[in-house]
Amino acid sequence: MYRAFVLLGVVLVLAGCAGEEVRQNKFELVYPPPPEPPRFYYERTLTSSFDVKEVTAGDRLRQFATGTMGSADGLGKPYGVGVHQGRVYVTDTVKRAVVMFDVPGKDFKLLGTEGPGRLRKPIGIAVTKSGEIYVADNTAKRVVVFDRDGKFLRGFGDRSILHRPSGVAVSPDETRVYVVDTGGIDTQEHHLLIFDAQSGELLKTIGTRGKEEGNFNLPLQAATAPDGTVYVTDAGNFRVQAFDRDGNFKFAFGSVGRKVGQFARPKGIATDREGNIYVVDSAFGNFQIFNNKGELLMFAGERSQLPGPGRFMLPAGIAVDEDGRVYVVDQFFRKVDIFRPANITVEQGYLGGEHYQKKP
Repeated sequence: MYRAFVLLGVVLVLAGCAGEEVRQNKFELVYPPPPEPPRFYYERTLTSSFDVKEVTAGDRLRQFATGTMGSADGLGKPYGVGVHQGRVYVTDTVKRAVVMFDVPGKDFKLLGTEGPGRLRKPIGIAVTKSGEIYVADNTAKRVVVFDRDGKFLRGFGDRSILHRPSGVAVSPDETRVYVVDTGGIDTQEHHLLIFDAQSGELLKTIGTRGKEEGNFNLPLQAATAPDGTVYVTDAGNFRVQAFDRDGNFKFAFGSVGRKVGQFARPKGIATDREGNIYVVDSAFGNFQIFNNKGELLMFAGERSQLPGPGRFMLPAGIAVDEDGRVYVVDQFFRKVDIFRPANITVEQGYLGGEHYQKKP
């Protein structure tokens, strides 16, 4: 049922080079396929520092000597992703850090590698409109907060409160933090917890292990919508649950299966400014888009054992930026694929550098 989306166009350009013909292939992936009007185009992939930084003479020498470029600065085992004004932040459990790709600024660095904000196993991540970065550290059993440049601001939560924190989301007004505690197969601590964003005070604990409304079975990730609704991927129950800002149950959608609109291994979740909901399914190797009533709009991507644009083996995290671009992390291929909405060009938006101002 989940087949590859069509290649909209394949352009073959032949050019002469040192007396030999060089064939260059240009692929343009569009979602959904014709005859439906396009909504997203595959734009680019991020895997290492060399996808954003200027390539120097030293870099070229290293490439000549080793035959590789950027492998040392490549993603190890990425999981979550958050975006703020052209900067892409990816949690990496192997590097024990948040990997920052500053696309318009052509910069790359690791955050949370030392000091009081040192990370042990970062998984969930959320970035607010003001640029604060919230990271759920699964091993340290706390949430760590950084500013946009990676400066440690504060942390909250501990082993007495959190057991396996895996997802984090922040309310639109940035006053509340929602943390998903996944629990385990032999525990009942399958929760959504609400914290005060500044003090770190625990305000409320929602749910326990179960299949009833408001309960969870191995919940994984969370996201907030512009209207304050909190969405949680309830993986073991093969559904998404929606709550109001105070944690009161609103509705749920999804069921187990392999048909469109169903789930097999739901993981990452995100929302856009219209309130649409984006859900990654690791078994399907794609992400599905629903409206705010839980009705399916479309899906994009395909499961594949071979790497390539729009191909996923173990997709995990997902984010939608200010301009509607979609970012999908794949753990197996160690990448972030970026999809551009059809109503903007490559040069537009924060990622395209439209609003970038170089620091003096």
